[in-house]
Amino acid sequence: MCMVIFAPLFAIFAFATCGGYSGQLKVSVDCQNKTDSDLSVGIEFAYPFRLHQVYFDAPTCDGKRRERLFLIGDYSSSAEFFVTIAVFAFLYSLGATVVYIFYQNKYRENNRGPLIDFIVTVVFSFMWLVSSSAWAKGLSDVKTATDPSEVLLLMSACKVQSNKCLPLHKPVWASLNTSVVFGFLNFVLWAGNIWFVFKETGWHSSTQRYPSSTTEKQPSGYNQQSYNQGRYEQENIGQSGGTNPPGDFGQQSNYGQVGGYGQVGYAPSEPTSFAN
Repeated sequence: MCMVIFAPLFAIFAFATCGGYSGQLKVSVDCQNKTDSDLSVGIEFAYPFRLHQVYFDAPTCDGKRRERLFLIGDYSSSAEFFVTIAVFAFLYSLGATVVYIFYQNKYRENNRGPLIDFIVTVVFSFMWLVSSSAWAKGLSDVKTATDPSEVLLLMSACKVQSNKCLPLHKPVWASLNTSVVFGFLNFVLWAGNIWFVFKETGWHSSTQRYPSSTTEKQPSGYNQQSYNQGRYEQENIGQSGGTNPPGDFGQQSNYGQVGGYGQVGYAPSEPTSFAN
């Protein structure tokens, strides 16, 4: 349920805060000749942060001539990769929500739905981790490339000590910082959902059947062993019944017959006559 509610929202926040970003920085160039100065040089940039295509015109402090400069770096790969993963994660989580609610029987048919869901969840967890890490590194490089102090080093007028160059306004990074946070939150959300999706697959149920079957077979084996042992003892007793232990006379096997005292080993004798 948490996945159904939070996964689409977290994905929206991730790509919206990154893909919709635009920033601006300002610097001041105060030339020795005040008429050549420009006290507010604005530089705008935006997603996907192809900074090498962002240019601005800066004063040279040499008459009215101005020079066109470009920022340094291309960080579009990490930014676009992050936004792409966020968009696909949003679309998949939205589709999965529809399937969970309206097509539950089709989802569990032949265990195909939970298995596909498990594989996709693992893949998205890994992709969220990779894209968030790459974008965090890319954002750090973007901050460095658009730092006003670094931009001033590109201007030829700022290399002359008689001219004064100052940073006026730094870009606001709250939106992009939020995108990185939501990227790692998405990773935690998807990675934590792996266990719950795994329980829906047939792999989890099969791992639970095997230990129970082995425990059920143990008593039957014990009873069979007891039965065999008792049978073995009975056979030994039956075989020992045909032997004559020491101190016995005659056949002991016929001892239990009623009235059979004559068969114990003493021959019947005729009555003694006392007549002369």
